Amino acid sequence: MNLKVRVVHCGNRRWYADIDDADDPQPDDPFWYVDNCRTQTQALQTACAELRLMSGRLVRGDHLDRVLDITGVPV
Repeated sequence: MNLKVRVVHCGNRRWYADIDDADDPQPDDPFWYVDNCRTQTQALQTACAELRLMSGRLVRGDHLDRVLDITGVPV
C-alpha cells in the first residue's frame, strides 16, 4: 500500500491533514484525518506521526479501515 499525507489550508486560521492511498482518486475517504490545526507545521507533524503508526500496523499485517467505513460519514 502506498500512503500519502495531504495538508490543506482551510480559511484564515485552520489547517487540515489526511492520510490516504496514493492511488485512491476519492479525497473524501481517507484512512485518517485531523482538522483545526493552528499551523501548517502542526498539521504536517501530526499527520507524519500518525503515518509512522499506520506504517507499523501495515508491517504487522493489520488491516487499515477508512474513516467512511468507521463513521459512515465522508470527510
